[in-house]
Amino acid sequence: MGSESALRLPILDFSSLNQLEPGTPEWVSKTVQVKKALEEYGCFEVVYDEFHTDIREKMFGAIAEMFNLPVETKSLNQLKEPFHGFKRYESIPLFESMGIDDPQIFEEVKAFSKLMWPNENDIFCNTIHLFAKLLAEFDEKSRRMVLESLGVDKYSNNHIKSTYYHLRLMKYKAPKVENVEIGLNPHTDKGIMTMVHANQIGGLEVQTKDGKWINVNISPNSFVCLIGDSFGAWTNGRLHIPVHRVMMTGQEVRYSLALLSIPRGGQLVKAPQELVDEDHHPLLFKPFDFEEFINSEHTTRRGLKTYCGV
Repeated sequence: MGSESALRLPILDFSSLNQLEPGTPEWVSKTVQVKKALEEYGCFEVVYDEFHTDIREKMFGAIAEMFNLPVETKSLNQLKEPFHGFKRYESIPLFESMGIDDPQIFEEVKAFSKLMWPNENDIFCNTIHLFAKLLAEFDEKSRRMVLESLGVDKYSNNHIKSTYYHLRLMKYKAPKVENVEIGLNPHTDKGIMTMVHANQIGGLEVQTKDGKWINVNISPNSFVCLIGDSFGAWTNGRLHIPVHRVMMTGQEVRYSLALLSIPRGGQLVKAPQELVDEDHHPLLFKPFDFEEFINSEHTTRRGLKTYCGV
């Protein structure tokens, strides 16, 4: 099934994110836009002018250098959580990925860098850390907007404290054939929110509620924000959880990075009572332990509704 070229994601301009504060007219306006986009599409494109060209070039160059390391070196990054660490899959040979926990903390990026490069790699550390901090700042403010728009902003601080960040660095090999090939199978993310930024090689597609595929071609100073299963469940289905995939064609390698906000181990994902109404918004998902859910998903791939749907 091909993508529908006439469709596109909502585009929201957050160039003035640093000046965006709760209660201001700009904040209120953006809150309305975010809520509308996530209800309809579960994602949107974010224009963010902090992504300067020189920083992007250094970052993607460092990511390419990392993926060119021997498999034995990349395999040193082993994290206990499912879907973390260095990953390759026989079923999707074009795709491989690497993970870093808490990349907004410089020491964590530096520790990862020492695994890959014993003599360290300053460009990798500095650019990855900078991008992670920028994306984490957006994640926090946008989540506050969502909770405010739903009338449950009193939970914002606890909601943010209950999560941590995980960065995925991804490489999609060029298929070098005329036919389009799957770079990453259709799926939903499992955490709270995901921010995806890529080099200027297309491939990301998002499925609409009625089954059409949107070919997402973002600008160099943009990224895509998507809702994950856990946020969809926490908001009791008020937000659409988008299925997405990566379809590759042509002769060029695609590099991307995705920052995910994820419930901490042992955290219970449970919709606030204010978002449950038996007449209009009955409970859609039973409360679940995220760690148990992700372990189950790793072995069974049952999906959120099968795992805990009411």
